[in-house]
Amino acid sequence: MPRLLIVHHTPSPATAELLDAVVRGAHDPEITGVDVVRRAALAATAPDLLGADALLLGTPANIGYMSGALKHFLDTVYYVTADDKRGLPYGLYVHGNLGLEGAIRSVDAIAEGLGWTRAAATVEVMGAPDRAALDACYELGATLAATIS
Repeated sequence: MPRLLIVHHTPSPATAELLDAVVRGAHDPEITGVDVVRRAALAATAPDLLGADALLLGTPANIGYMSGALKHFLDTVYYVTADDKRGLPYGLYVHGNLGLEGAIRSVDAIAEGLGWTRAAATVEVMGAPDRAALDACYELGATLAATIS
C-alpha cells in the first residue's frame, strides 16, 4: 500500500489546526488505498522517509526560517535517503505571524537538492487560520494522498 508520510513541527494551536486539516484531507473518503503516517519532526527518521511514497511537511516560520525541528529532520535524512528518494512527491504548509518567504525558500532549496518533486502549491498561512487556510490544508493533504493512490 502506498504511504504518505506527514512530518510536522506543531508547537502552537494554530499549527495544530493546520495539521488536523492536512490529516483529514489525507484521509478523504474518496481517496482509498493510502497508508497515512504522521510523525513529529523530532521523531521522524530516515527509515520513515525511505518507506514513503510521498511526503508532506509542515512547519512554523521561525525568525524567517523553517523550524529547527524540521531542519533537524531534513539534516538527518539528507545523505541517507538522497539516492533512493529522487522524484519523491512532496508538499508543504507553513504558518507564521510575520514573513514566510525564508521558511518556504529554505525547505524548497533542500527539496530541490534531494531531487523531490513538488506535488502541490505551498499553503502559506499568516496569523490565526481561517476557513480558507483550513480548506487549503485539507486540499493539500488530499492532493498528496491522491497523487499516490
